[in-house]
Amino acid sequence: MLSPTRVKPLERRPKALVIGAGFGGLASAIRLSAKGYDVEVLEKLDAAGGRAYVHHQDGFTFDAGPTIITAPFLLEELWTLCGKTMSDEIDLVKMMPFYRILFYTGQTFDYSDDTQAMCQEIAKFNPRDVQGYHQLMRAADVCKKLGFEEMGDVAFDSYKDLLKALPSFIKMRAWRSLYSLVAQHIEHPLLRVAFSFHPLLIGGNPFSVTRAYALIHSLEKTWGVHSPIGGTGALVKGLVGLLDGLNVPIRYNCAVKRICIHNGKAYGVELEKPSTHNASGARDDRQGGGELIEADIVVCNTDSAWTYKHLIDAEHRRHWSDARIDKGHYSMGLFVWYFGTNRTYPDVPHHMMILTERYKALLNDIFKKHHLAKDFSLYLHRPTATDPSMAPVGCDTFYALAPVPNLDSQTDWASIGETFRQAIQAHLQATVLPDLGHHIVTSKITTPLDFQNRLYSYKGAGFGLEPLLTQSAIFRPHNRSEDIKNLFMVGASTHPGAGVPGVLMSAKALEKVIPHA
Repeated sequence: MLSPTRVKPLERRPKALVIGAGFGGLASAIRLSAKGYDVEVLEKLDAAGGRAYVHHQDGFTFDAGPTIITAPFLLEELWTLCGKTMSDEIDLVKMMPFYRILFYTGQTFDYSDDTQAMCQEIAKFNPRDVQGYHQLMRAADVCKKLGFEEMGDVAFDSYKDLLKALPSFIKMRAWRSLYSLVAQHIEHPLLRVAFSFHPLLIGGNPFSVTRAYALIHSLEKTWGVHSPIGGTGALVKGLVGLLDGLNVPIRYNCAVKRICIHNGKAYGVELEKPSTHNASGARDDRQGGGELIEADIVVCNTDSAWTYKHLIDAEHRRHWSDARIDKGHYSMGLFVWYFGTNRTYPDVPHHMMILTERYKALLNDIFKKHHLAKDFSLYLHRPTATDPSMAPVGCDTFYALAPVPNLDSQTDWASIGETFRQAIQAHLQATVLPDLGHHIVTSKITTPLDFQNRLYSYKGAGFGLEPLLTQSAIFRPHNRSEDIKNLFMVGASTHPGAGVPGVLMSAKALEKVIPHA
């Protein structure tokens, strides 16, 4: 008589919890699922995006944070992992120019990847700098190859990784500042500003960050600067759709109270109790409840300083002690004014920089003195220049972003936020948006205080630790926690750093240090 066939039970897939549904968390969840993990994403807010959250107000659509997409192949890889093609779902439009820079002199500079056009723009200021531009771009290409292509997805998990990278750091002369590299090749003071402001887009002072960040010039020239139809939120929606197809759930209004650790290993999280509030401030008790969710690994797409300081008990943090966290140099804060107008401003491009006369002195106020000055420089975003659907018919959507000190400045944003907004409005009205005050129909502001309270960003810093050489690579919070087994970090505040490409690369670096599923 034959014995009954023994059926082998299905093996349990290891469980991964991802805290935070920003770009880093969404990309990590996709990559972890492709690696065989059973993934669940926990999001504090009522929708995905994190810093790339989308505000809808009075018929206007406002991308809350990142609006500049470079290196789109990093996004395309995620669609490919899911057996799909990104272009079937996302319409990326290349910007031309990438940015228009308006100097305090009234002169403008249109920055693009068109070499001939760039030479013409440069010659308007100083013909001798055309040759310097070519030299600068060659140096930027070297930095892209060494700093981005070769090191971007290296986890820098040990000093062995650093030793391997040392020759590249030496070739880039990474101990020198980006501004010094630009000044080496460019003479005209306004052109030096035009070619050195880029680190501000990832939270760095051009006079302090490593010159390796010249790679941004090369990234933009190689792959362009793009904006998606529907705004950056269209990308977030697309990534959420990929997770839906992978049966990866995202739990919203689900804030984590602490990361659970036993014998030096993370084994899950405890959620906050149901007094969680949604993004609009209204109480939402539908999900969460203080329960414990167990997992084999925990991945944090949260601000690393906040995570270590507030979500992990001090007894488990030999490396990231409170003292070490407090001594870090953090990026600037961001003041963002979102507003809609009942008319259009067709002369304003999609991306515009409106710069004050002070450059180094203003940056010193922001980064070193932590002093809120009366003057400011602005990034003005007008997405309706590319996609009119971001506003009602005949209207324009804008946001004006001013780099400001983080909360070390002790600025009382609750009291002066509206005064600061009015100063920005007056400046825009006097420069590029005539009669603005008569056409504003909706308005909203975000300050460093919101970054702290809503996004759990330590000191309200917009980008985590400032990307100094001494806070980069192995000296930045590791993708695999130095202190706790089975705990991993992705996003702007870990390696390789801020900006959409850096955040997406952090998810690639994660693949090199997570346990095999």
